[in-house]
Amino acid sequence: MNTLVSPPQAPAGAPAAPGPHRIVIVGGGAGGLELATQLGDTLGKKGLAHVTLIEKARSHFWKPHLHEIAAGSMDLHVHATDYLAQSHWHGFRYRVGEMVGLDRANRLVLVGPVVDEDGVVVTPGYTRGYDTLVMAVGSKTNDFGTPGVAEHAIALETPADAQRFHRRLVNACLRAHMQAEPLSPRQLQVAIIGAGATGVELAAELHKATRTLVSYNLDKIDPERDIRLNLLEAGPRILPALPERIAASATELLRGLGVRVRTGSRVTGVSAEGVQLASGELLPAELVVWAAGVKAPEFLTTLGLETNKINQLVVLPTLQTPADDDIFAIGDCAAAPWLGQQGNVPPRAQAAHQQSSHLVKQLRRRIAGQPLKPWRYRDFGSLVSLGEYSTVGNLMGSLVGGNLWVEGLFARTMYLSLYKMHQVALHGWWKTALGSASRLLTRSTEPRVKLH
Repeated sequence: MNTLVSPPQAPAGAPAAPGPHRIVIVGGGAGGLELATQLGDTLGKKGLAHVTLIEKARSHFWKPHLHEIAAGSMDLHVHATDYLAQSHWHGFRYRVGEMVGLDRANRLVLVGPVVDEDGVVVTPGYTRGYDTLVMAVGSKTNDFGTPGVAEHAIALETPADAQRFHRRLVNACLRAHMQAEPLSPRQLQVAIIGAGATGVELAAELHKATRTLVSYNLDKIDPERDIRLNLLEAGPRILPALPERIAASATELLRGLGVRVRTGSRVTGVSAEGVQLASGELLPAELVVWAAGVKAPEFLTTLGLETNKINQLVVLPTLQTPADDDIFAIGDCAAAPWLGQQGNVPPRAQAAHQQSSHLVKQLRRRIAGQPLKPWRYRDFGSLVSLGEYSTVGNLMGSLVGGNLWVEGLFARTMYLSLYKMHQVALHGWWKTALGSASRLLTRSTEPRVKLH
């Protein structure tokens, strides 16, 4: 990586460019795309700012739903948002590419060349000037250096990862159905490493999806006997970041479905045969998902800005980096202080949504030369979807007058509402409502699980 870093003593040495204020957002995840859309609508269309989103992918998908793509219970193409079309409709510019460096002295973002799957250069490397830079590059899976993870496990970081897992799942079932010999010990065994929200939700979704898949005339497979879902957690309980009551309820439901929930099971390696545990046991597995931790992209540590041990950019309450007032960070890549609490705000979708909404107002103040206000995180609670079986969690804040433990249909409705809020931020109320109604009408005629 060829990274240019300006001297720390001159974080804003370049004069502002003539014309509208240049806002560059790097990363088109939930927070980054919401911010680009709302700034484009409120500033870009009015000529008050030039808003650019830099993102290496061509379309956006809400990351908390990747487990449904992996299980085959959600169609990516129905729910994905095309960046080019979104930018055209909402007054910002989308530029494809991946940030590889930063020249702070001249306020330039360095973007690497884009090469397609055939090795043909789509776009050469380029630079993009900014007056305000917002880093929203999200997070990646943290495998903690565990041997074999990169070669033999799938991390659900992108829609492509989720689709790859689903193809392997369907292929495993077709192979098992057609073969004449008995199943080997590892066949149709799934190991999910990490029992946070992603691992727990994936386990429940796969229970339903595999049984639906087998019902499509794969009658040589007995799902209760042949398919095993193993959820492994190194700690003493699942969902360690959530209240214990939520974890206990989710554990009871998963075990009732036949999911093997194994806590206190630290993984020391992954191989073609399965998962090696610290106890010395080898757990046979044909499909392995790694969902045991996250960290921000490593290149953030090369920019001359302060980062923490998981590569997040340290930011002030205004979401600006301490070394450079022109650079902000939001979402999973930001170590934002939790005002009134100890530590930082947890990396959750609701935090990224709140930060993007806050920055829309604050960047308008910045352009007008007004002082910025600090961001205060509002914790609305935690909800975990267990597919069609249940949803459990707790709601917090003035909405419910404190802390309310919820489950069932009401919890499911609240869980879906966070995604709907994201869609409203991107598309507005009418388009979201019409799209939801259309999908509701067509869903009854589609297969419950995709077969490719």
